Amino acid sequence: MRSEDQSGPAAASEAYDVVVIGAGAAGLAAAATAAARGLSVAVVESSPFVGGTSAISGGMVWAPGNDKSPQLNDSPDAVRRYLGATVPGDAGREAREAFLARAGEAVAFLERNTAVRLRPVASYPDYYPDTPGATAGGRVLEPVPFDARRLGQAFALLRPPLPEFTLFGGMMVSRADIPHFRKVGRSLKSTLRVARLTAAYALQRLSAPRGTTLYLGNALMAALLRSVLDRKVTLLLATAAVALERDGNGRVCGVTVEKNGARRVVRARRGVCLASGGCSRDDALRAAHLPAAAGRLTATVASGAPAGGVRLALEAGARLAEPAGNNAFWVPASRFRRADGSEAVFPHTVTDRGKPGLIAVDATGRRFVNEALSYHEFVLAMLRAGNRAVPAFLICDKHFLWTYGLGRIRPFTLSVQAELDSGYLKTGATIEALAERIGVPPDVLAATVTRFNSHARDGKDPEFGRGGDIYQRHFGDADIKPNPNVAPITAAPFYAVAVHPADLGMSLGLATDAGARVLDASGTAIPGLYACGNDMNSIMNGAYPGPGITLGPAITFGYVAATNLAAA
Repeated sequence: MRSEDQSGPAAASEAYDVVVIGAGAAGLAAAATAAARGLSVAVVESSPFVGGTSAISGGMVWAPGNDKSPQLNDSPDAVRRYLGATVPGDAGREAREAFLARAGEAVAFLERNTAVRLRPVASYPDYYPDTPGATAGGRVLEPVPFDARRLGQAFALLRPPLPEFTLFGGMMVSRADIPHFRKVGRSLKSTLRVARLTAAYALQRLSAPRGTTLYLGNALMAALLRSVLDRKVTLLLATAAVALERDGNGRVCGVTVEKNGARRVVRARRGVCLASGGCSRDDALRAAHLPAAAGRLTATVASGAPAGGVRLALEAGARLAEPAGNNAFWVPASRFRRADGSEAVFPHTVTDRGKPGLIAVDATGRRFVNEALSYHEFVLAMLRAGNRAVPAFLICDKHFLWTYGLGRIRPFTLSVQAELDSGYLKTGATIEALAERIGVPPDVLAATVTRFNSHARDGKDPEFGRGGDIYQRHFGDADIKPNPNVAPITAAPFYAVAVHPADLGMSLGLATDAGARVLDASGTAIPGLYACGNDMNSIMNGAYPGPGITLGPAITFGYVAATNLAAA
């Protein structure tokens, strides 16, 4: 491995077999695959870190057809039925078929040839579990925990997780351990387990700036970083790609890059693969293709590049795919400023909305959605309601805040005064007082809570049917009976946090064929140009049918693109 950050500036002109733009999961999967197939590879990354948005994600990989869950008895026909019922339109069908055919192949190749290790999540349902072809788990894989000490000094190159998702200033916690942290002091088994984890973390901090036991997307990106280090991939970090180079025959043959104000050309003998994270931060493309009510909020990582891979490709003659549905993957998000002054976005995925004792209301003080639906569906409901639900407000009581937390506020927080002072959290001694603080009609909000409580005491939600399927119940609290998603809101004081639509990535991207080749306006593949990840138009056409439906295709088509480049 050669990194400009470690080995000094590269030569004024240099050449590799493959140049990858972007160091997220798609880009490093492509780089690792190409290098494993014997090619010389450079990765151009505009930020000083490896990992992109993948490093702060849940790290789930939706990979139907994988060989890790034989007990699932899954089949391509079942997956096709499920996607046929949840993904709109016929656009991208060829690429979807390629994904179904090669996802398992990609996972197997990476595990044989890289440090990536994935395991099935047996109990993580597809997001529409009552739809024909859905499964309760097994299609989705997660990275196994990764010991960051394996990275050595390169650990400093890995983008850290969001601090709001760590404990004690840098301790990551696995999904399986979260319930044990909630039971500290109430369960001897949980208390001992948490004590062991905390002691291990304390030892790690003696020699590392944060915990070295990595989970979720951080573990996935650590494994991919280890893989490209092992394969001698050159990392050009803090280096922006500013233009694609083409030869006299129109073939993409390199990239003009810029670092510290100096530009040079990095040649690509076989081609360039775009994996820069899509167009979430391209204001012009957002304005043209997303609803006005969605605004500009994104939960993706800012790379600092003047133009993303999509924009570079469009300037080189590529085209966007025709939108077949929604153009983004959505999550409700709250906004705040950290103590260091940085602006931050908290994605409300599964940590609070589906837990018992919370409701979401719009500007009229009324509920507008089943709060336990997927984060994507939650925001679609916000957008259907228009400005009335943008922002929406998550409402809970003192017991809920202590037990589950709310947004950036972790469970068991002794004082929330800082969040109250900043305005992130609103409170009131009564529901009516809380309504005044968030600007909704007090009588309406009081009636909404009263109506909800009257049924919630029996675990029922006749208005929206919350807790009505296994996906919703999976993210509730199994200790709450009879409905893990429903409990009354009664313990004063009461609290609220405002949430806005944010994207986890754009679904809309470059038109490609099933081999990840980028297409021009006539539908012809541009020689030497490939795309994967969110730079490539999503095969899901804006639907979000299950966990990991961005990372699964990202890794698969990174593998496909690199395999085709190796055969070029």
